Amino acid sequence: MKEFDYQQDYKQTDCRKNPELYRVGRGEQGVLMVEPYKGEILPHWRFKTVAIAEESSKEIMTLFEKYRTDDDFVGMDMARKFIQMGYTRARRYANHKGGKKYDADGEVLPYELNEEKAAAAAVFKACWDQIRADKDYLARQKKHQAAFG
Repeated sequence: MKEFDYQQDYKQTDCRKNPELYRVGRGEQGVLMVEPYKGEILPHWRFKTVAIAEESSKEIMTLFEKYRTDDDFVGMDMARKFIQMGYTRARRYANHKGGKKYDADGEVLPYELNEEKAAAAAVFKACWDQIRADKDYLARQKKHQAAFG
């Protein structure tokens, strides 16, 4: 079986019609390439303030549950990835002003805690923890990986 190439294999591919092409991947890998889910979830993904993060995570979790109802594991996993990315990006902005972690030389920039962004990250982290503990989601993930890699 050939190695899956996110850049090429997701380009112009509808993973709802072809779920066998979707690979769970590591972390947030492929989150901005998998359609139609990117187009459905991305408009709701925001983390600037705690209130915005709460509304965003609520909308994405609603989509997660809709995908579950529709028996759409790929959608569920994509919602998980956006939730995870909400956490990681908000944490980056919480730790580094402007969200830049490295300077031009690849050195880590100074750590500056932004309490608002840290609290926004915590909102997404709670949702991410909920998904990671969801036995139905985990069973579907295992089933998908066994069937399709």
